[in-house]
Amino acid sequence: MFGISYIKVDPSTFVLHYSNGRVVRKGVGLSFFYFAPRASIVAVPVGSVDVPFIFNEMTADFQAITLQGQLTYRIVDPQRMAGLLNFALAADRKSYVSDDPEKLPQRIVNLMQVATRAQIQHMPLQTALGSSDAIVENVLASAHGSEALAALGVELLAFSILGIRPTPEMAKALEAEAREELQKKADQAIYARRNAAVEQERKIKENELNTEIAVEEKKRQIRETQMNADIAIEQQRQSLVSVRAENARAEADGQAYALEVMLKPLAALDAKTLLALAARSTDPRLMLAMGFKELAENAAKIGQLNISPDWLDSLLQKTQ
Repeated sequence: MFGISYIKVDPSTFVLHYSNGRVVRKGVGLSFFYFAPRASIVAVPVGSVDVPFIFNEMTADFQAITLQGQLTYRIVDPQRMAGLLNFALAADRKSYVSDDPEKLPQRIVNLMQVATRAQIQHMPLQTALGSSDAIVENVLASAHGSEALAALGVELLAFSILGIRPTPEMAKALEAEAREELQKKADQAIYARRNAAVEQERKIKENELNTEIAVEEKKRQIRETQMNADIAIEQQRQSLVSVRAENARAEADGQAYALEVMLKPLAALDAKTLLALAARSTDPRLMLAMGFKELAENAAKIGQLNISPDWLDSLLQKTQ
């Protein structure tokens, strides 16, 4: 009424009341009456603002990637911001007279994209895909010392990257490469398991062969022991035979000596005398045979020999 209006702002909004080009009042969460025809109300939100972003960048090996995330900022110098962008409220005191407030988030996103690009362009694709934490850390460090943000009177509260994705074709290629690498590791694991099984089998066979060798060695030792025992027995037998032979030889030598002593007196006698001595204990027929033998040997000297049939008959009868 009569151009008098009333405004009340929340605690997260910094308000500036201009009248005739001068700041009449300023602060957060103010409420006051003002003369509308002569007043200009500027409302700068100082609460934190979340802004999602999607960056399309190029890596050091000229591969396109997409970074998706979110940043959070707040205006720490609202009076400076009011001098750079138009935050004046419209007559309804609910909307702005220009679209400058809508441009601020995009300006901050552009600044963060530049800082992110400075990190991405020095990384190859595979490194960039796994370096989101390092990128965030470096971008935050860059933002805290950024003169552009300080000139806007803005403070970056948070910067997070939710995902880094390559192009679909490159993603398939990387998936194939990763799949091949995993398959290679799986094959290596299978080969290692097989080699371990073969090694265990070899050890088992080796142990079995060592056991067989040990058993054969024991058998050989047993055979050698038995052979040594047999050799010892044979040596004892040889000793026994040698002793027996020596004894038999000594006994034969004794008998020969005794026989030699017995026959020594007869050595000087001739054969006829010996035959005569032997005839005393010899069969008379043997003596007759020897007589006939003598006759036969001296047949040339005998002129005529007569033997009666009766005497031969008697001799033959005794033989029968």
